[in-house]
Amino acid sequence: MSPESDKTRIIKSILRENWGYSEFREGQEQTILSVIDGKDTLAVLPTGTGKSVCYQVPGLYFDKLTIVISPLIALMEDQVRGLKARGIPALALTSAHSRHQQDILMDNIVYGNYNFFFISPERIRSSLFRSRIIKTDPGLIVIDEAHCISEWGHDFRPEYRQISELRELLP
Repeated sequence: MSPESDKTRIIKSILRENWGYSEFREGQEQTILSVIDGKDTLAVLPTGTGKSVCYQVPGLYFDKLTIVISPLIALMEDQVRGLKARGIPALALTSAHSRHQQDILMDNIVYGNYNFFFISPERIRSSLFRSRIIKTDPGLIVIDEAHCISEWGHDFRPEYRQISELRELLP
């Protein structure tokens, strides 16, 4: 069996075990295999085609922390609920958390208690976040809703331009 077919078999098993589907939707498998092959990947798919699966399956494949940068707290919380409903440990660190709660949650990230960690682009600038995140070994950094960056212009949340700094911080 070729390595690619092994990867395909494994990702289909992850899909079946966690989402209950035996086949990927159009565009998902190609995107997932690109991510697993270590390529920076941009997935432009229509609404409702399961774009989140395109990073969630690789996140489970690598079995390492996946950092998801998302522009909206409601979206983060929705993703966390969906993952937790499937028994997948996920956490969103938002401005609604007190400094003490942030400390505890970041400790849990460092200790490896979560597979998926959702943050806003502004979080990248936080010294608490930076001091703790360098102690992790994430498998993926994901920019969810990336189209917002170009649609809303270069002045929209300039912290998005600092994502490359996050990538440089990490092993």
